[in-house]
Formats: sequence, structure tokens, C-alpha cells
Amino acid sequence: MSGIFKLLKHDSSSFARRGELHTRHGVIQTPIFMPVGTRATVKAMSPEELEKLEAQIILGNTYHLMLKPGMEIINLAGGLHKFMNWKKPILTDSGGFQVFSLSKLRKIEKDGVRFASHIDGSRIFLGPKESMAIQKTLDSDIVMAFDECTPYPATYEQAEKSLEITTRWERMSREQPLNEGQIRFGIVQGSTYKDLRQKSAKALQEIGFDGYAIGGLSVGEEEEKMFECLDWTTPCLPENAPRYLMGVGTPKQIVEGVARGVDMFDCVMPSRLGRHGSAFVGNGELLPIKAGRYAKDFSPVDENCDCYCCRNFSRAYIRHLFNVGEILGIRLLTLHNIHYFLRLAQRIRTAIENDTFSELRKEFQ
Repeated sequence: MSGIFKLLKHDSSSFARRGELHTRHGVIQTPIFMPVGTRATVKAMSPEELEKLEAQIILGNTYHLMLKPGMEIINLAGGLHKFMNWKKPILTDSGGFQVFSLSKLRKIEKDGVRFASHIDGSRIFLGPKESMAIQKTLDSDIVMAFDECTPYPATYEQAEKSLEITTRWERMSREQPLNEGQIRFGIVQGSTYKDLRQKSAKALQEIGFDGYAIGGLSVGEEEEKMFECLDWTTPCLPENAPRYLMGVGTPKQIVEGVARGVDMFDCVMPSRLGRHGSAFVGNGELLPIKAGRYAKDFSPVDENCDCYCCRNFSRAYIRHLFNVGEILGIRLLTLHNIHYFLRLAQRIRTAIENDTFSELRKEFQ
């Protein structure tokens, strides 16, 4: 599909860019943060709440949805959007990262991976053909090619062999049929080796995708190494296609990713840390609201935040909810954290438009 991505403005101080990504279920303003809804739900949040937070797109996961509820039920429901009552765009990960995480239960073969289900141990085969067929049934707006996520650390030889497998699988992914209007992204791999990253980016463009993701980062490498890999990779990707940094990250990492030309981000951090009693505030600081020092603190989680949580409740109250095991505490901090990340993306877009991105970037350094 051509013409899905429109560049609106370049930042004068960096490689940051402001754009629009056009999908069947709406136009996505970039740079954007995408809340993760692995199993057809963003944990602790309803679709209505996400809409009020102005989430533009959420994620689902091929691997987990393949196991439960299974494609028969998704198909009967009329696709993932109808099943979960989400009317805006959805991006589905291919399942490659989840299979990567099952390293002790998997066996890599020519056309995919044979592995044991983490639920019941049943034997399953997942490859490019299977992954794309599942994503076709899910009918997501953005479909990810099936890849092998290279473990870290990896020797050059291991990374090179992994990249050969990934490139073959991504070529196969590109050949599979999809529904009309579905957008297909390829995934750059190559571990932390400059020539492999650049080789991967070149190969994916020769195959031809609608957008390009950068995978295999935030898997244990140092933050500066991640930034270095982005410095190598994003200049090798097409200017007129969206760029997606998978599984990243902290507020600082998002800002630095934008500065290097990335348009799209996702991470489980806002919801996961919210469930464990921590809140993002200010320029990316984490407040452990469950800590005893907040027992008599009747100020909002973040005085500069206008989310429902901060407008209505105190740190002391939320700490109390966690202390007595009430679900509302989890919901409120999850809502706050997702609001924080979505507002950060909004701040970044506005800063690029107003030529103030360099000032915003300094706040997070």
C-alpha cells in the first residue's frame, strides 16, 4: 500500500519528525505511544477509558490470541475490533518475540518454530505463513512480519545466522495474503552489530513493506548501546515510511528515539508498573506510591497532571487501596501512567510543530 504515511514537519535540531499514519480505522498522529493490549485488553482499562485518554492505537498479540480464545472464536466475532469493542486502529505483533521468550521450549526449523504451549505444553508450530494467516483473521490494521528476535548478548556469528533466518521469514511474510487495507511492517534485526543492522534494513526495503520496525532492542543491552543502534539504523530506513521501535520504553528512551527519527513506540511499562504501585511523574521519575512515606501524603500523584486519578484522589488514598488489596488502586495508577505516556507523545508532537523539541529533550537528559 502506498501513501499511508504523510510527513508534516521535520525538527531543526534533530531527526525528530511529525507525521500522520493513515489506516482503515483512523489517522494516527505521530510520534505516538501505543498501549499494549496483549490478550485483547489493555490490563485494567476499558475501551471507553482508553478513548477518553485519547489513545489512538493499541496492540494485540498473535501468539497469545492464537492460544486463547483461538481463531475460531475471533473469526465468529468478526475480527479483533468487534471482539474487544475497540473502534480505532490495532497493531498485532507477529508472535516472534513471545516464541523467543520460550527458548527452552522451542525448536527452530526452516519455515518456523515448533514449541510447547506455555499454558498446557501442547506442541504448536508457528511460522510466517501461520502468523500472517492468524493476523488476517484478527483483521488488525497493522500486521507485523514474523521474525526471530536475536538474544542478547549474541556473538557476531549467532546474530548473522539469526538475521539470515529472519530475512527468509520476512520474505515469506511479505508473500502471504492479507485483507484489503491491512498494512504490513517488516522488522529490522541484527543485534548490536552495525553492518548487520544496515544489511537488514536494506534487505527489508528490497522485499518492500509499508512500514519498518526496529526489533531486538531493549532485551538487556545498555541504554547507550540502544541509542547507538538507532543512530545506525534509522538513517537506512525510507523517509516516507513509518518507523516503529518495538517494546521501548522509558520516557527518556521515547524522547531519544524520537530525536533519532522514530515515529511509533509501545511498552508494557505504564500498565505493569501501575499494577505494582508505581507512578510516572515529572520528567520520567517513578514514585513508589506503596511506600510508607506516602501514608499521610494527601497531595495528588502528580500536581501537574489532569488525569482522573490526579484530579480526584491523593497519594495516601491510593497507597491505602494497594495496602488493602483493592482493585481500584491498580486501575487508578494504570490510568495515570497511560495518560502520562500519551501526554508525553502529545507534548513531543507539539514541540516538533513549535520548534521547541530541543528544549523538551533537555528535560529528559
